[in-house]
Amino acid sequence: MRRGPARPGRRARLAAALAAASLLATGCTTGIRNHDDTVMPTTAGAQSTSLVTSAPLETATAGQTIPVYWLGHSDSSVYLYREFLASPTTDEPIVASLEAMMTRSPKDPDYFSVWKKPSRLGASISAKNVITVDVSSDAFSQTVDAGIAQRAVAQLVYTATAAAAMAGLINPDSTPQVSVLVDGHTGYKAFGQVSLDNPQTRDPSLLAPVWIIDPGNDSTYHALPLKVDGQGISPTGSLTWSLAKVVDGKAGRVQQTGTVKIPKGPDQFGPFSFNLVPPLGTYEISVFITDPSAPGGKVGVDSKVVTLAGPSPTPARK
Repeated sequence: MRRGPARPGRRARLAAALAAASLLATGCTTGIRNHDDTVMPTTAGAQSTSLVTSAPLETATAGQTIPVYWLGHSDSSVYLYREFLASPTTDEPIVASLEAMMTRSPKDPDYFSVWKKPSRLGASISAKNVITVDVSSDAFSQTVDAGIAQRAVAQLVYTATAAAAMAGLINPDSTPQVSVLVDGHTGYKAFGQVSLDNPQTRDPSLLAPVWIIDPGNDSTYHALPLKVDGQGISPTGSLTWSLAKVVDGKAGRVQQTGTVKIPKGPDQFGPFSFNLVPPLGTYEISVFITDPSAPGGKVGVDSKVVTLAGPSPTPARK
């Protein structure tokens, strides 16, 4: 969850996300909550101001999840954030991830997507590391501005390359490209804004400067310590974290705070990890870049709500 322009409360956002999920059968877009999700903030142009300058591929894994990138507001821009969703057992991995991106709802209600359910979707990979995605034009029927359209296309590129990389379908030593066909043809203007003339690669400037990968939002844990993993970048090579107790669905007073180093160092996008041992309860974990130019200033805030419920009950012996 991010802290940027004034946004609805978490309960309202969660209710909206659940309501949107019920529209799956009709093919409506699942991630849009309000007008803010179809336009870039008025204080920002179409270009991102992210500190991220490289976008490493995911590593191959045999896990039962698929990667999906979503859009999310942060500060005065919109960035890409990744989640892992349960994997369908029958679909080809790239198609499965893209279909989830276009039809399913994010686990974190602060994420969103402007894609709509396509009537047709396919994908293939060439020997030259080019992923070709062929999608029907109805996937682009949401009305958005140029900034959101640019990010939605990047969302597809990131999701397709992540799925291919995790499935071991591409050569990780060369940069994968994604060619997008619409109804079998090149040159379509996505969302009426972005021309799909040439193969595209990952644009690192659109990655969120900070995001929490684990724990997932609204997850419950039965053992301590609670391990927090994520990715981020900072001019100092350190990020700040805070832990606030959640009462009646709202984050209250910050109870713990600290810093965590990004092992790759200053101005290098990379993983971070730290452990927490708070009392049992429900908390909002936030990680962000401290803004030295403003007292208490925070940049790129990402937050997750997690419940620490103590040990699971031991099953009774028969």
